[in-house]
Amino acid sequence: MVNKIIELSLRNRYIVLVLAIGLLGWGIYNIQRNPVDAIPDLSENEVIVFTEWTGQSPQIMEDQVTYPLVSNLQGVPKVKDIRGTSMFGMSFVYVIFDDDVDIYWTRTRVLEKLNYAQRLLPQGVTPTLGPDGTGVGQIFWYHLDAPKMDLGEQRALQDWYIKFALQTVPGVAEVGSFGGFEKQYQIVVDPVKLQFYNLSMMDVIKKVRANNNDVGGRKLDMSGMGYIIRGLGYIKNKNDIENIALSNNNGIPVRVKDIGTVQMGGNLRLGILDANGEGEVVGGVVIMRYGENADKVIKLLKKKMIDVQKGLPEGVSFKIDYDRSNLIEAAIDNIKDKLIEEISIVSIIVIIFLFHWRSALSIIIQIPISIAISFILLNAFGFSSNIMSLTGVALVISVIVDNGIIMSENAYSNLSEWQNSHSSNQSS
Repeated sequence: MVNKIIELSLRNRYIVLVLAIGLLGWGIYNIQRNPVDAIPDLSENEVIVFTEWTGQSPQIMEDQVTYPLVSNLQGVPKVKDIRGTSMFGMSFVYVIFDDDVDIYWTRTRVLEKLNYAQRLLPQGVTPTLGPDGTGVGQIFWYHLDAPKMDLGEQRALQDWYIKFALQTVPGVAEVGSFGGFEKQYQIVVDPVKLQFYNLSMMDVIKKVRANNNDVGGRKLDMSGMGYIIRGLGYIKNKNDIENIALSNNNGIPVRVKDIGTVQMGGNLRLGILDANGEGEVVGGVVIMRYGENADKVIKLLKKKMIDVQKGLPEGVSFKIDYDRSNLIEAAIDNIKDKLIEEISIVSIIVIIFLFHWRSALSIIIQIPISIAISFILLNAFGFSSNIMSLTGVALVISVIVDNGIIMSENAYSNLSEWQNSHSSNQSS
């Protein structure tokens, strides 16, 4: 079989040459398209299901949320393992699939199961899917430098402006916010006054919730004009909450301000974000979408941050805490330099060792073609250009050269034997 391939190649050398040039061109095209990252993504093929139930203990979360979800997700096809974690007010379920399964197919199957499992959970508890990222998806960290703004204002700026703008960058799965205070209206109830007016906490919650809503009406025709009737009831400030009526006492309305006080405050925090020990800051982490080019996403992200900077208040700017592109560029440049050095040294050694330019050229020309073909295979199997894959390419150069030298020596040895036998036959 090998002899027939060699014979066929020798008889059709121009076709082989065209194929080699075509593979080289295709490989160069794949080099430009191959995703670039510093480290390979070895994380498992998983889908995260996150459920929040404020104020509940880990045991309640385990019994009423995590266990029903894990039990119902067992039937999802091609699942390798399911892991559940319960903590205060939160539940995490990690559904791990086989490595060869498409990530978006897995998310669709999990979402179908969640539609059924929703009926088994307590009222008002809704599970959601985590971002379509991976364990190495955190590619960029930043925080805000805003000395003239308090932590609550910084967090509001991050949540309602910066986060939404950065999520529009192609390849970004999610932008998570950290630090600061999430602003909220807080009602501090006096239990003695509640008892005096014969009210309960649930009465206060229901009335406040019912009075924070717009109500739709109907169309009213008057004098040839059409008017849309609606009731505007959304809360806009602290005074609106204070004037909400809870009940009446001898014909006099009992308002929220009669049973307690209303204030602006921050949501419960389980941690803080500190910048180099200099104090609290507000920042965010950018999570890359599965299978994207990390270097390209970070470049687009930085370009978007320049546009976002124009809309920030005076004196507010971005400070970068972690930028993987620096590691990517340093690692890739180092590997590229080593590849060039290795190819150059190997080429010189081959020329000196063989001392025959045609044989040396036939060996050296195999190096770029083989490297180009390797990138075709990297893209075909979904691998990125990283430290491990490029190091493997560098190591295989010695195998390519050894193979070429052995084949050249074998060819000249066979030619020499053929010439000797042919000359002896002529002389006889």
